[in-house]
Amino acid sequence: MPPPPPPQPPIPPPLKKPASFPDIIFTAFSLLVLFSTSPKPASFLFFPNNSKLSFPLYPRRFPRMSSLSPRRLSPRRLPPPFATPQTLSDWLRPRLAADLFGSWGVKPGTKNVHNLWLEIAEGETDLADSIPPVRTVEVVVARIVRGDGKILIESHQELSNGDVRRRGRPLSEKMKPGESVEAALHRAVREELGLGSSVEIGTLGNGNRDENRGIVRLLPESYTKKVEERASASYPGLPARYVLHKVEAEVEGLPEGEFSTEEADENLGLDEKAVSCKKHFWKWVDSDSI
Repeated sequence: MPPPPPPQPPIPPPLKKPASFPDIIFTAFSLLVLFSTSPKPASFLFFPNNSKLSFPLYPRRFPRMSSLSPRRLSPRRLPPPFATPQTLSDWLRPRLAADLFGSWGVKPGTKNVHNLWLEIAEGETDLADSIPPVRTVEVVVARIVRGDGKILIESHQELSNGDVRRRGRPLSEKMKPGESVEAALHRAVREELGLGSSVEIGTLGNGNRDENRGIVRLLPESYTKKVEERASASYPGLPARYVLHKVEAEVEGLPEGEFSTEEADENLGLDEKAVSCKKHFWKWVDSDSI
């Protein structure tokens, strides 16, 4: 029996050809392109050495707990002004009773949508976005008193459309944005009482003055602030919130009996379709009658 053949030595694995430098550059560039164009997976939960937790990029959302003191939400205000009176009318129509909205400017003593548009455009009125909308106005109310204790009130107005509007209230004026009570009172005396005026705090001055120029003296500590909510006589169906800044004052240069004053057309050049006041009628009454 012939002897077995001697064992064959193991065949060594083929040697890998060392990668050339250009191959390494090409491989690195390919990996860079691959990772930059692939969507990034959410990171997973891990525990690093500092024992802080890292959460996935899109954690589960839980409902937020309400705070102990709920935040007060003010009513949403409309960005003034509306582009035109028509856009304001279109916005108001579905929010107000049709018969009441249709009476604006038609029922004697009322104003129309052009008046409201001007008030919003000039910053005198805010409208709350509600049904029905609520109109908020800041007003200065001046109880003008004279030496015998009588109070000046506006009995009625003659409007530009020929209507007569009953008033029976002290001198009142809508305030402009950022206007002080003193400045609003000065403007009311000038525009509605027909007197160029200056406002003083304290005693009446004794200097030489033009006979057509009134001096307004605010009575010390007479200022009060009150908020009233009631239906608007000018705009039927539109609830109103009046922030009233009330003061008492003395005005020099006013007649002792009943008198009237004419006011320049406040809507001239703005919107001639708006109703304006042409003439104010004033009289003195006992303080306990109002």
